[in-house]
Amino acid sequence: MAPNHARHDPSAAALHGLVRRHLASFLAVAAERSGRPLPRYVAEEFRAYLRCGVLAHGFARARCAGCGHEVLVAFSCKLRGVCPSCGGRRMSATAAHLTDRVRPEVPLRQWVLSVPFALRRVLARDPEALTLVSRTFWEELRRWLRAVGLVAGVHGLRRGVAHEPPLSPAPATPPRTRRARATWAA
Repeated sequence: MAPNHARHDPSAAALHGLVRRHLASFLAVAAERSGRPLPRYVAEEFRAYLRCGVLAHGFARARCAGCGHEVLVAFSCKLRGVCPSCGGRRMSATAAHLTDRVRPEVPLRQWVLSVPFALRRVLARDPEALTLVSRTFWEELRRWLRAVGLVAGVHGLRRGVAHEPPLSPAPATPPRTRRARATWAA
């Protein structure tokens, strides 16, 4: 990196300021309206986002062996639900992996299974139901396309969020679900 490199300050971002100013009231109002607090992982994800990329919460020092220039690299949360930086990095890495190592050099088409909103909540909370629906869709699509497999990913902000799983045909095995927010790739 050049000595004139300006480090990105995540605390200056509008989203960071919004979360920082309103997280406590958001959690309190959500708990009041539902009669119970939000799941712990939701609050933890927001708090991790507020620490992500902030030098005060930890960093590593990187030094160029050639010129001796040093930069501080802040630790990241590595979460994908709230943090746009880590979510974007993970999305990019997944796309590169699929492109370089999983998908063959053939034309591809993406298929999206749209389900009613009420069913989306069930699928987001129940891994067995999600597996059943995904496998049924996969088998029907496979039969219809006479393909050999499918790479399927369920994308969303973890459990409890309505989402439509995008499914793309490629040589692989049927999807397996470890949790409702799992991403499958054979």
